[in-house]
Amino acid sequence: MLPNEVYETDRPWTSIQIMEFAKKMDMFPSVMVAYMILLTIPVTVASAERSFSKLKLLKSYLRTTMTQDRLNGLAILTIERNMLANVDYKKIIDDFASRNAKRHHFR
Repeated sequence: MLPNEVYETDRPWTSIQIMEFAKKMDMFPSVMVAYMILLTIPVTVASAERSFSKLKLLKSYLRTTMTQDRLNGLAILTIERNMLANVDYKKIIDDFASRNAKRHHFR
Protein backbone atom coordinates (compact mmCIF):
# COMPACT_ATOMS: atom_id res chain seq x y z
CA MET A 1 0.00 0.00 0.00
CA LEU A 2 3.03 2.30 0.24
CA PRO A 3 4.12 4.24 -2.86
CA ASN A 4 6.76 2.79 -5.20
CA GLU A 5 9.37 5.34 -4.15
CA VAL A 6 9.62 3.57 -0.78
CA TYR A 7 10.81 0.36 -2.42
CA GLU A 8 13.02 1.98 -5.06
CA THR A 9 15.28 3.94 -2.71
CA ASP A 10 18.09 2.41 -0.70
CA ARG A 11 16.92 4.05 2.57
CA PRO A 12 13.64 2.78 4.05
CA TRP A 13 11.04 5.19 5.35
CA THR A 14 11.04 6.08 9.01
CA SER A 15 8.06 5.49 11.27
CA ILE A 16 7.18 9.17 11.14
CA GLN A 17 7.16 9.19 7.33
CA ILE A 18 4.86 6.16 7.26
CA MET A 19 2.56 7.79 9.82
CA GLU A 20 2.41 10.99 7.76
CA PHE A 21 1.61 8.96 4.64
CA ALA A 22 -1.20 7.10 6.46
CA LYS A 23 -2.52 10.42 7.74
CA LYS A 24 -2.47 11.92 4.25
CA MET A 25 -4.24 8.91 2.71
CA ASP A 26 -6.89 8.94 5.49
CA MET A 27 -7.88 5.31 4.91
CA PHE A 28 -6.13 3.39 7.69
CA PRO A 29 -7.29 4.79 11.05
CA SER A 30 -5.98 1.76 12.96
CA VAL A 31 -2.51 2.23 11.48
CA MET A 32 -2.56 5.87 12.60
CA VAL A 33 -3.49 4.87 16.15
CA ALA A 34 -0.79 2.17 16.19
CA TYR A 35 1.91 4.59 14.99
CA MET A 36 0.82 7.26 17.46
CA ILE A 37 1.19 4.73 20.28
CA LEU A 38 4.52 3.50 18.90
CA LEU A 39 5.94 7.01 18.71
CA THR A 40 4.84 8.01 22.22
CA ILE A 41 6.16 4.98 24.12
CA PRO A 42 9.64 5.64 25.47
CA VAL A 43 12.40 3.45 24.09
CA THR A 44 13.80 2.67 27.53
CA VAL A 45 12.72 3.02 31.11
CA ALA A 46 16.10 4.37 32.16
CA SER A 47 14.71 7.65 33.50
CA ALA A 48 12.24 5.84 35.75
CA GLU A 49 14.97 3.48 36.96
CA ARG A 50 17.25 6.44 37.70
CA SER A 51 14.49 8.09 39.70
CA PHE A 52 13.98 4.99 41.82
CA SER A 53 17.70 4.54 42.44
CA LYS A 54 17.97 8.18 43.55
CA LEU A 55 14.94 7.68 45.80
CA LYS A 56 16.61 4.64 47.31
CA LEU A 57 19.68 6.73 48.14
CA LEU A 58 17.56 9.49 49.66
CA LYS A 59 15.26 7.29 51.71
CA SER A 60 17.84 5.68 53.92
CA TYR A 61 17.27 4.12 57.34
CA LEU A 62 18.01 7.41 59.10
CA ARG A 63 15.42 9.32 57.04
CA THR A 64 12.43 7.04 57.51
CA THR A 65 10.67 9.70 59.57
CA MET A 66 10.79 12.16 56.67
CA THR A 67 7.45 13.51 55.44
CA GLN A 68 6.31 12.77 51.90
CA ASP A 69 6.48 16.43 50.80
CA ARG A 70 10.09 16.77 51.91
CA LEU A 71 11.02 13.47 50.28
CA ASN A 72 9.39 14.56 47.00
CA GLY A 73 11.25 17.86 47.06
CA LEU A 74 14.59 16.22 47.75
CA ALA A 75 13.99 13.64 45.04
CA ILE A 76 13.25 16.33 42.45
CA LEU A 77 16.32 18.31 43.51
CA THR A 78 18.52 15.22 43.24
CA ILE A 79 17.14 14.05 39.90
CA GLU A 80 17.28 17.50 38.30
CA ARG A 81 20.65 18.52 39.78
CA ASN A 82 21.99 19.67 36.41
CA MET A 83 19.39 22.45 36.39
CA LEU A 84 20.44 23.47 39.90
CA ALA A 85 23.95 24.28 38.74
CA ASN A 86 22.64 27.55 37.28
CA VAL A 87 20.61 28.61 40.33
CA ASP A 88 21.76 31.61 42.35
CA TYR A 89 21.23 30.46 45.93
CA LYS A 90 22.13 33.78 47.48
CA LYS A 91 19.29 35.52 45.64
CA ILE A 92 16.80 32.84 46.72
CA ILE A 93 17.92 33.05 50.36
CA ASP A 94 17.67 36.85 50.35
CA ASP A 95 14.19 36.70 48.80
CA PHE A 96 13.04 34.12 51.35
CA ALA A 97 14.49 36.10 54.24
CA SER A 98 12.84 39.33 53.10
CA ARG A 99 9.41 37.68 52.86
CA ASN A 100 9.57 35.93 56.22
CA ALA A 101 11.28 38.63 58.24
CA LYS A 102 9.43 39.51 61.40
CA ARG A 103 9.36 43.21 61.79
CA HIS A 104 9.41 44.30 65.40
CA HIS A 105 8.90 47.87 66.39
CA PHE A 106 10.88 48.66 69.51
CA ARG A 107 10.25 51.76 71.58
